[in-house]
Amino acid sequence: MGVVKEFKTFAIKGSVVDMAVGIIIGAGFGKIVTSMVNDVIMPPIGLLIGGVDFKDLKVVLQKATETAPAVTLNYGSFIQVVFDFLIVSIAVFMLVKALNIAKAKRKKEEAPVAPDPAPEPVPTKEEILLTEIRDLLKK
Repeated sequence: MGVVKEFKTFAIKGSVVDMAVGIIIGAGFGKIVTSMVNDVIMPPIGLLIGGVDFKDLKVVLQKATETAPAVTLNYGSFIQVVFDFLIVSIAVFMLVKALNIAKAKRKKEEAPVAPDPAPEPVPTKEEILLTEIRDLLKK
């Protein structure tokens, strides 16, 4: 029974809920990035290298027969996924960097301001006289 209670405590924590929300948003963000790479970035790159569509780049390891499809090494799809990863990585890096800057700025604004140190108290006439007497006795 202790494991179930421990799991319930873990699952209800805010960090688990935050992680779930992050995963869901990340999945949607991944689709946006994939579309941006496939539909916006890769066509001009393909045009620059001679109208090649990266998805079509492959090496045929075994030609198709009447009974079996061709066996291909689809390195163009791999290149596409690498571009997707790079764009997602850059976007996440920029987001984390912006959040860190905002946190540092907020922390700096919220930092308690140290009060000015109190000025040295002015000694009274009695204190001055006692100090002089002390100094004379030391001699």
